[in-house]
Amino acid sequence: MDNPYSIAALWMGLSFIAAMVAVRSGISVSLIEIIIGIIVGNAFHISTTEWIDFLAGFGSGLLTFLAGAELEPEILKKKLGETLAIGAVSFAVPFVGAFLFAYLIAGWDLRAAQIAGIALSTTSVAVVYAVMVETGLNETTLGKTILAACFVTDFGTVLALGVLFVNVNWYLLLFMVTLVAVLPVAPRLVRWVVGYAGGRISEPEVKFVFLLIFGLGGLAAAGGSEAILPAYLVGMILAGTFLRERTLVLRMRTTAFSFLTPFYFIRAGTFVKLSAVVAGWWLIVALLAVKVVTKFLGVRPMTAYFHFPRREGMYTTLLMSTGLTFGTISALFGLQHGVITSTQYAVLVTVVILSAFVPTLIAQQFFKPRLEDHMEAQPEAEPALVPIAARALPTEG
Repeated sequence: MDNPYSIAALWMGLSFIAAMVAVRSGISVSLIEIIIGIIVGNAFHISTTEWIDFLAGFGSGLLTFLAGAELEPEILKKKLGETLAIGAVSFAVPFVGAFLFAYLIAGWDLRAAQIAGIALSTTSVAVVYAVMVETGLNETTLGKTILAACFVTDFGTVLALGVLFVNVNWYLLLFMVTLVAVLPVAPRLVRWVVGYAGGRISEPEVKFVFLLIFGLGGLAAAGGSEAILPAYLVGMILAGTFLRERTLVLRMRTTAFSFLTPFYFIRAGTFVKLSAVVAGWWLIVALLAVKVVTKFLGVRPMTAYFHFPRREGMYTTLLMSTGLTFGTISALFGLQHGVITSTQYAVLVTVVILSAFVPTLIAQQFFKPRLEDHMEAQPEAEPALVPIAARALPTEG
């Protein structure tokens, strides 16, 4: 099939089916898209094109940016100790455990074992956020602390991916210099664009953010690093600005989930070969156990140290054991760069998918905190800027 419109229709049709299944089942649409990718990839041998690969890459970068932009700076200030400690051990202990298991027991080579450590050290912000909203805990200090810790964990995985697989060259040096120069002034520049031209039909503020993501991502790719690293950093830097401009976040989120990320998640699923999964079932079970056990070894004692009640401590630990977005990004990075084989990729992605189901199910069924116990009076939020949608839309020109 060489007709690009027919190819786009096929992929959008698969995305639509995934969305309808997600609505009906209540399961994350990203997870359904991966499963559909696995099915069609094995049943029909669906292939990708260069432009699909680009859209998939941009989708993962934009999703990474939005994850960073959702970080609430005030929670980091108020709960800095808990956030950094829980988030750091949630990354470090599983990374070391999964790396050693893959290298010493499973017999993977050094670089493949590093990818395994990165992929299985992640925490799924998407899954945790959905659970927080569904239970109402996103409005409590407990829920916000868990979300902030998730960001710290995933920042560790993104940073590890960039550091361990970096290729030192002049482009990398240029990227680092540009990153240091751009990040401090990015919030001021975005606020200026929003104040000067925000609310127009042409969406100049969204285009400016895309310019930052593309520009820094291009330099990172030229330097042999991964474009998701600057996207995540830019998102974190702009979190305070995006906290005030929620309409801007919603517009970019709509662009990501309605058009871009389906290409990424469906494409990721097509790389999973069921024959490899069947052959490696024991390794899948073992790696899932390694991920969950090491998360418990790291996170559970830390929640006790910070005096989390038992139920809240178990709930936090289980949610920090989930994985989805950054796990699949890390595994796909390893496959595309020849670090891991298609068999190893199938094993890692299957483990990541299962980790989105199993810990969440246990947490919700047996350890969900009582919402009324955590609905203490919240401090009043600072006055926000007038949302873009509330401003008069001036005509172009």
